[in-house]
Amino acid sequence: MKRLLAVVAVSAALLLVPQSARAADTSYRTLSGASNPDWMARVPDGRSLAALSIPGTHETMSIHGGDYTQTQENHGDSGGTLTAQLNAGIRAIDVRARINDGNTFTIHHGAVYQVANFDDVLDRLAAFLGAHPGETVLLRFKHECTGETGSCADATGQMSFPDIFDSYVAARPGLFWTPSVTRSSAAAVPTLGAVRGRVVLAVLNGPRGGRFADYGLAQFSGWADGSSTYVQDQYTVPTFAQIADKRAAVNTFLTTTNSGDPAKIYVNFTSGSGALAPPYWVAGGALFQQGVNPYLLGRLNAASYTRTGALMMDFPGGGLINKIISYN
Repeated sequence: MKRLLAVVAVSAALLLVPQSARAADTSYRTLSGASNPDWMARVPDGRSLAALSIPGTHETMSIHGGDYTQTQENHGDSGGTLTAQLNAGIRAIDVRARINDGNTFTIHHGAVYQVANFDDVLDRLAAFLGAHPGETVLLRFKHECTGETGSCADATGQMSFPDIFDSYVAARPGLFWTPSVTRSSAAAVPTLGAVRGRVVLAVLNGPRGGRFADYGLAQFSGWADGSSTYVQDQYTVPTFAQIADKRAAVNTFLTTTNSGDPAKIYVNFTSGSGALAPPYWVAGGALFQQGVNPYLLGRLNAASYTRTGALMMDFPGGGLINKIISYN
């Protein structure tokens, strides 16, 4: 009975949601309104990645599975959505993978396959960076499967997640910035000039958080499931009423980013979801609650920050992407 009542409540709420929750604007669901394929090329070589304001996406490849799973506009399977984001100016991505047969990775959001494989991701990154060698892309890569209800289960009899990752790196020499993919030695935050044309691995996360070995940047040794010293990821938003709490968390972390260690990258997830707050509600707004995306654009227009850090967004609009880039 409780489950039935919950389903009825969710269904009723979905019927009541104002059209504006799905309506595109400059902050929300208008990715193609931005075109910034070479914005980093104009930034000096000596600038640290920590000093940059970087537009990013949460669950970058998640375009299938319905309202509670989709987090990005659908610009095509097999990595087409990633290419669209890169052309718009996205330079920080969040990719989640399942261990598949043949010691390969398939891209998932929970139990839902996103009709893309890790080869698709790397092909798209290599093609983009080959055409735009002044750019770099910061990658958060996560082992998605816990085997629990609602998650995925890995194929059996395969190599470990780090070993499979190493095989992908070895097959594509020159694509990754080498210091970030050496499991025995974490890297310091590089300058942009040192990583142009390369993918920088920020962290290699396990399915429940935590970092595999010393992959990625040394500052993210404490990157767990949720928030940590340099990461705001308050992802649980139980109902639409708590969207305000998520807005506050994003705003507070913007302040932390600007008062914090200038040699460190700060990663601010604007995303969230819950039983009565699917991702598109949190991003775009619903039931008279302002969404995080329009709120964030308003804050960036009204305030004067030295940097925004990496902002990891659901359904970003072109105006929001452009505004983040303008801080550079």
